Amino acid sequence: MSEDIYDLVVIGGGPGGYVAAIRAAQLGFSVAVVEKRAALGGVCLNEGCIPSKALLDSSELFALARDKFVGHGIEIEPPKLNLARMMARKDDVVKKLTDGVAFLFKKNGITWVKGTARLAGMQGDAHGVEVALGDRGAGTGDQERQMLRGKRVLLVTGSEAAPVPGLTFDGELVVSAREALSFDRVPEHLLVVGAGYIGLELGSVWRRLGSKVTVVEVLPKMLPNSDGQVADQLMRSLRKQGIEFRMETRVTGFTKQNGKGVALLVGAKREELVCDRVLVAAGRRPVTEGLGLAGLGVRMEEGRIAVDGNFQTSAAGIYAIGDLIRGPMLAHKAMAEGEVFAERLAGQGSVVDYEFIPGIVYTWPEAASVGKTEEQLKGEGIPYVAGKFAFMANGRARCMDETEGFVKILAKPDTGKVLGIHVVGPRASDLIAEAVTVMTYGGSAQDMAMTFHAHPTLSEAMKEAALDVEKRAIHA
Repeated sequence: MSEDIYDLVVIGGGPGGYVAAIRAAQLGFSVAVVEKRAALGGVCLNEGCIPSKALLDSSELFALARDKFVGHGIEIEPPKLNLARMMARKDDVVKKLTDGVAFLFKKNGITWVKGTARLAGMQGDAHGVEVALGDRGAGTGDQERQMLRGKRVLLVTGSEAAPVPGLTFDGELVVSAREALSFDRVPEHLLVVGAGYIGLELGSVWRRLGSKVTVVEVLPKMLPNSDGQVADQLMRSLRKQGIEFRMETRVTGFTKQNGKGVALLVGAKREELVCDRVLVAAGRRPVTEGLGLAGLGVRMEEGRIAVDGNFQTSAAGIYAIGDLIRGPMLAHKAMAEGEVFAERLAGQGSVVDYEFIPGIVYTWPEAASVGKTEEQLKGEGIPYVAGKFAFMANGRARCMDETEGFVKILAKPDTGKVLGIHVVGPRASDLIAEAVTVMTYGGSAQDMAMTFHAHPTLSEAMKEAALDVEKRAIHA
């Protein structure tokens, strides 16, 4: 059992962990990262954000070639799907990015230990981290182990798909997002349990590639934390694409018959639904099992690790960020926390602007939001005015033949200070960056209206919505 001492030991090599490690190394700390996967990047790079977006892009191109090329005067034979080739491209995108993180570790002198970590208490004047070596920590009791010692330990082990009673994951018929990103054939009928961003995105992928897709959601509205008009518009768009929804409906029973799944749905009506794949996407839960938190007295709050303003837990010298602590389970939130954690460790006064974290759904059209929704403002009794502009009237959207959706800006009536911006439409994921910047710097709708937006671009919809706050939009 070898022994090393570091200024910082990071448990978890996902977006929050690797960003924290790199920034800490840049600031002069000696850093080791323990990661159980064979590649760095965590869920996001290996089985989440990146592979899902690769498949979303590929499936969008397939659907465009099949359904829209003819409208642009491009006549081709009906496209044929080579799913294996599509999956290979997705895997190549993932590998290039995970290899890139490994290169950044070498560049910054970060030690990467492959294995599964457990907090081992104080070892002299430092925290002990026992590592069962090997990818994913697989092995027997006599597996080789290594003891790391860190003056500080950062926990960034991320989250996993939350189970649904009666739907036991088996990796074949009942799957999480990880398996749904690697199907070897297009399902005839995919049942998606949960109308959140994961279910809608992966449901969109397989619908475009030919699956019948049914989404079941216990709540009356999909994307429950989103602006109501955004959710309504997105549902209309997805229904036009052929996705079926069963809202306010539960899966109350599930059996396997002849290689198929039979789900009993209870909502406005009772029905049996036969499918050949079930994607359970009803939320995620923090991964804390096996870390040894209880033995160190690490305090939990509603299933998350409680931390202070420096991300320190109730155990001195033990810190946590990302999906383990409160807030949305988003890669960019974890990355921001990783950077701020390292800078605060170095005595800097960095902060995370939590109120300006954007949320994005990468369906087509896309949906993106930052700040307050109309429902939240009404519930909190905050006065506001709204400006709205439809992509139908945007020249670039017309040229692209992507006119569904709108931009909506919510602002204070007196000062015009922006309270929230919500976009559903083409490339909403890119357009929301302007909204985040304006809100971070306390900008107003008038600031946005006075700013040049090149013509013709999708971003002009932002300017027009800002003008509409004062009911002076030009093209509406």
